[in-house]
Amino acid sequence: MKNLFAFLALAGIAHFAAAADVVGNPKAADNKVAMCIGCHGIPGYKAAFPEVYQVPMIGGQSAKYIESALNAYKKGDRKHPSMRGIAASLSDQDIADVAAYYSQQK
Repeated sequence: MKNLFAFLALAGIAHFAAAADVVGNPKAADNKVAMCIGCHGIPGYKAAFPEVYQVPMIGGQSAKYIESALNAYKKGDRKHPSMRGIAASLSDQDIADVAAYYSQQK
C-alpha cells in the first residue's frame, strides 16, 4: 500500500511537471482559433445564450490571463456554458497555443 501511495504521488508530480512545461506556439493555433473568432473576433458582439452577454475582445490579452481563464472554464470555476464546453475540448497544449496566438494580436 505504501508503494501505491508513492507511485501515485510521483505520477501526480510528473503530470504537474509536464503541464508546466507546455509552451504555446501561435502558429499551431491557426486551426484551433476558428471556434473563437465567431464571437471574440467581432467588435461589440453580444452573445444571447444563456443571457445577453458582451463578448470580450481577447486579442492582445496576456497569454497567462487567457490560459488562466480557459483553465477556469475547463474546471468549471467560470460558468459560461458555451465557454465551458469549448474549454473542456482543449488540451493543455491547445490552451497554450490559443493563448500565445491571441496574446500576439492587437
